[in-house]
Amino acid sequence: MLLYHLFANSYYGTMAVWFLGIPVNLLLGAAVFLVVPETLKRRYSGWDLSEESFFEEWSRQWDSQQKIMLRTFLILMIFGGLICFMAFNGSFLFTYYYPYNYAPYYLLVATMILQTGLCEGMIIRFMMKKLREHMEGIRKIRQEKMDAALAEALEIERRSMEKVSRSDQLRMDLISNVSHDLKTPLTSMVGYLELLKKEELGDTARDYLEVISRRAEKLKEMIESLFSLAKVSSGNVELRRDSITMNRLMEQVFADMEDRIRDSKLEFVVRLTRDDTAMVTDNGYLYRICQNLMENALKYSAAGTRVFVKTFVDEQNQIGLEITNTAGYRMDFDKEDIVERFARGDKARTTEGNGLGLAIVSTYAKALGGSFDIFIDCDQFKARLLFGRGEA
Repeated sequence: MLLYHLFANSYYGTMAVWFLGIPVNLLLGAAVFLVVPETLKRRYSGWDLSEESFFEEWSRQWDSQQKIMLRTFLILMIFGGLICFMAFNGSFLFTYYYPYNYAPYYLLVATMILQTGLCEGMIIRFMMKKLREHMEGIRKIRQEKMDAALAEALEIERRSMEKVSRSDQLRMDLISNVSHDLKTPLTSMVGYLELLKKEELGDTARDYLEVISRRAEKLKEMIESLFSLAKVSSGNVELRRDSITMNRLMEQVFADMEDRIRDSKLEFVVRLTRDDTAMVTDNGYLYRICQNLMENALKYSAAGTRVFVKTFVDEQNQIGLEITNTAGYRMDFDKEDIVERFARGDKARTTEGNGLGLAIVSTYAKALGGSFDIFIDCDQFKARLLFGRGEA
């Protein structure tokens, strides 16, 4: 009825026409806003957003929708232009005279443009929403797959670590048991060797006895090292809390090894820090660590070279020990290789050693809550220990 009055024989001013056009467009816009999305929802209710082929189908439907809207817009524009042309020439179907105001016809064209644009906007909104839902679904699926793959990888890693841990524990138990079983008869054998030394023997027999005794002592030392290493590695050890200083401990190590250092033909350059090196830790285990590092330097340093020993306190207030020596051969291995049990830097085995020294250092340092690291540059070997001060 409103449209009839606008285009019938009644005269309306321009402002009145546009004022009447506002409710018309609001009503039409509300209809478009309600009808178009519902129509699209029903039409595409069969879409499966999880399908990988969804985007291809979406693209086809998008192209189809745009073509339909373009054709609709062109038809409406042609229709609106025809009405305006007829009105301008006085041949409008509803009237038999020239209208006094062309505003209703302009309003008609504007309404068609506005409602077509609103319809296009609703279509774009619907299609973009479906595309976003599809992309979000793909993202969730990929995330679930990644989470599942990560969980599977972590589970495999966990099982592998458990298997390695069990295997390592079995080896440690075997070493511990064998070491314990060998320790008793070996101690007895060493005792009998000491008794034989008290007997009257010829020079040749005494020389042989001395060789056997030295080898037995070496074997006893290695078994004790194996037993201690297995015990610490298994965590079955009680640590004491002794108040010591790193400088004083190193002075004790040097005093105990004075004869070996003097006979080694090596020059030891010792620099003990003036900073406070007081700490709380197990004195016995730390002594063994420092002793092993010194023995390592004595065994593998090239004759006539210098061995640098220094203590220090770093920026984190950790107490450190650093021993640097020059080997008599090129070192082509890394830390992981050299700290393995029975690994030796001297692969030609021209020096004495059982390959447990640095393994003991690494294991003991970890047990004491410290860190052990090595740095290798051709024939230069640097060992570094760092420990917190601990609490009494």
